[in-house]
Amino acid sequence: MSEWNPVVARDVQPGDQLQLPSGDEMVASRIECPFMGTDTLVAIIEDTPTRWFKQPLPADLEVQVRRASG
Repeated sequence: MSEWNPVVARDVQPGDQLQLPSGDEMVASRIECPFMGTDTLVAIIEDTPTRWFKQPLPADLEVQVRRASG
């Protein structure tokens, strides 16, 4: 896995590991953008056999991301 890098929420991709501003971590399975009918919001969803989690965020909010190399 690579280092943490700053990325705006709208640029998160499925498969990215994120560290949210709260310090919580998640893996993006799906991205809803626009979210709730507005381009200024994005929802990042982790959907795995062990966890379902949806995090709405401002689209321009900076989050920390790790992307698998290769």
